Amino acid sequence: MTETSLPLPAGSLSGKTALVTGSSRGIGADTVRYLAEAGANVVINFRNKAPRAEKLAAQLRELGVEALVVGADLTDPASVQAMFDEVQRTFGTLDILVLNASGGMESGMAEDYALRLNRDAQVNVLETALPLLGEGARVVFVTSHQAHFIRTTPTMPEYEPVALSKRAGEDALRERIPALAERGVEFVVVSGDMIEGTITATLLERANPGAIAARREDAGKLYNVSEFAAEVAAAALDPVPADNTRLIGDTGSFAGE
Repeated sequence: MTETSLPLPAGSLSGKTALVTGSSRGIGADTVRYLAEAGANVVINFRNKAPRAEKLAAQLRELGVEALVVGADLTDPASVQAMFDEVQRTFGTLDILVLNASGGMESGMAEDYALRLNRDAQVNVLETALPLLGEGARVVFVTSHQAHFIRTTPTMPEYEPVALSKRAGEDALRERIPALAERGVEFVVVSGDMIEGTITATLLERANPGAIAARREDAGKLYNVSEFAAEVAAAALDPVPADNTRLIGDTGSFAGE
């Protein structure tokens, strides 16, 4: 962990505005909290957890920052456009965009849902946000080692479709790094091992009992939600690594790209 991880320095993001997708709960909620604690005005995005998002916003406003709550289905371009229209009306610009929301293991979804959410929606969110991202803005894409290293290290069969879709999303976003750099916008990928307490970990454990314990034993330690969120938040402020990649947790079990 870096010195800025727990917590970010007080006031280090004062005057900045940050949007975290999927931030009504889990890693997204803790990330947006860290950013607010560092002084950023924040946008809490949710799909179907409005009361939870509003409760979080009320807590963050007590820190003296502005907190805007905006519901949006990231797979619906019109919904995404409406979200950023509201951000523009409220704040004018956006300094930090954290692409945290992902999925694909939910039941009852279309066969191509993982790819639509983890690739197509990520690219569309970034492109829709571009008019608000000025010189010095930062885009952070959150992924997993199981997805980041999927080309060289197999993962559990239950997770493979999600891993492949998230890697496709990462690749599509990386293709835009030169264009972002021309605008003065920085981009960083934050990749972590399995995170204890996430919905994905719960679904994986349900599909493959013992999977989390086995991975914990192999890795020696798995980060929990708040620990990993601290690293995601720090990625919004710390210098961008030369390869635009911030690897969190053990990587010894993963073959290099």
